[in-house]
Amino acid sequence: MANLYHCHLYGILDLGYVARGDVVDMAEKLVRGGVDILQLRAKSSSQDEIAAMALQVLPITREGGVPLIINDYPHIAAETGADGVHVGQDDDAVAMARAIVGDEAIVGKSTHSLDQACAAAEEPVDYIGFGPLFATPTKPDYRPIGLQDIATVHEQVTLPIFCIGGIKQDNLDTIKAHGGLRVVIVSGILESPNPEGYIAACRATLTS
Repeated sequence: MANLYHCHLYGILDLGYVARGDVVDMAEKLVRGGVDILQLRAKSSSQDEIAAMALQVLPITREGGVPLIINDYPHIAAETGADGVHVGQDDDAVAMARAIVGDEAIVGKSTHSLDQACAAAEEPVDYIGFGPLFATPTKPDYRPIGLQDIATVHEQVTLPIFCIGGIKQDNLDTIKAHGGLRVVIVSGILESPNPEGYIAACRATLTS
């Protein structure tokens, strides 16, 4: 399993921003650019389509040494040989996911408050997402939680914590100033005319 404590930038190959025919090309750009983890998220695709995309992307992430995480579907992660799965706040989601993907795979969980983050830390998860910090078109129904709990969640939760939600290159310094160590960036990367350059600039900020 990858050492997630050494990871700073989590990219998401989100089919809400990437056309199906561009999945392989964008995956290559994300990996070449330097994301530490890559998640495949395709909310509007069928499970068969997601599995097919995972099998296309896996050789790219394997060659680049980047873990591939499947959003929502632990059985797809297990069947395709992906490195892990990311689940939401549904009851029993983590226990079910862990039973399917096994102890060696990565399991991540979304959290939307300090209480949820602390509760998730008691489950068999390897990292948590924490947010959305800001309003984001990726999750328009979620109320932003702001920056005020970033330092506290890092004090109370020892798992790797990836801040998420409305994060872009131009607010990374602010997030770092509030104690954020790791981030997820979606639209900022995927909508950039130069994803690889965008990733490199974000990594430079995060690791400086």
